[in-house]
Amino acid sequence: MRVVVQNDKCGAYRKRRIRAGIAVLAATAIASGCADGASTARPAAGQQPREAPGAKAHDQRAKRAALQAARRAAAKRWGLSKVPLTAPPPPATKPKIKTREGFEVDGHEELPPIFTTIPTRQRVVFLTIDDGAEKDPAFLRMMRELRIPYTAFLSDYLVKEDYAYFKRMQQAGVGLNNHTLHHRYMPGLSYYRQKREICGMQNVIEKHYGKRPVLFRPPYGNYNADTLYAARACGIKYAPLWNEEVFADHWEYREWDRDLHPGDIVLSHFRGKEDWKGTMPDMVRRFLEKVTAKGYAVARLEDYL
Repeated sequence: MRVVVQNDKCGAYRKRRIRAGIAVLAATAIASGCADGASTARPAAGQQPREAPGAKAHDQRAKRAALQAARRAAAKRWGLSKVPLTAPPPPATKPKIKTREGFEVDGHEELPPIFTTIPTRQRVVFLTIDDGAEKDPAFLRMMRELRIPYTAFLSDYLVKEDYAYFKRMQQAGVGLNNHTLHHRYMPGLSYYRQKREICGMQNVIEKHYGKRPVLFRPPYGNYNADTLYAARACGIKYAPLWNEEVFADHWEYREWDRDLHPGDIVLSHFRGKEDWKGTMPDMVRRFLEKVTAKGYAVARLEDYL
């Protein structure tokens, strides 16, 4: 009987030793695994290494901070009292554009709409610049450094002096649109002459910039039914006018309250000291100072059409 009891004690003793050894091996394996994972583990071929939690968010915050710092520096460099506001994302569903009341022509429901404001509640305005007479490199630098979107409406009789200038503009993301070949008073022309002015400019823009635009602005803002029928025949879908006009030294307004409104289209021109009391950067400065002080950001017109 004693032998049986003694054998049970030895077996229990051996079992305890085995369990203790397994525990030691397991602890060693766990410690070894942690050390390897921290220093030498690599993902399988074709996989990206896993980032630490929050690394992407940290990178995004760093990029935003760097962008904001660059904009603050640009605003200071170009003489602005405040950094221009950043436009919100454009609406996923584009607003429906209709001809403004009082601007209709016969059959306007089937023609490119004439409008001066984009219907939106967002506190944004749209800068549009016409003709192409002034080709100031400082203007291109200023708009690029400040990241201000704008839309150009070009006339070939001025643009042809330097197509490359407007190519640089296009490469910076600016839409180049139709303002006719020769900037004529359109209601004084026949339908066919109007069509030559508009379709001819479509051809010029396609030749030099690779794309036929869908936006057209009639010179001086003057048009009749023939203008819009001709524009439609040339592939135009929209004919935006403007609610305010900004110069190097002053503003002009269409509305009685002489103020900005959400979605307003603002007109300016490619002009310099030969025509204005200032330069194009002076115009941009005046434009941004007022827009920013009123709590508006500048958005890209094409993003809302």
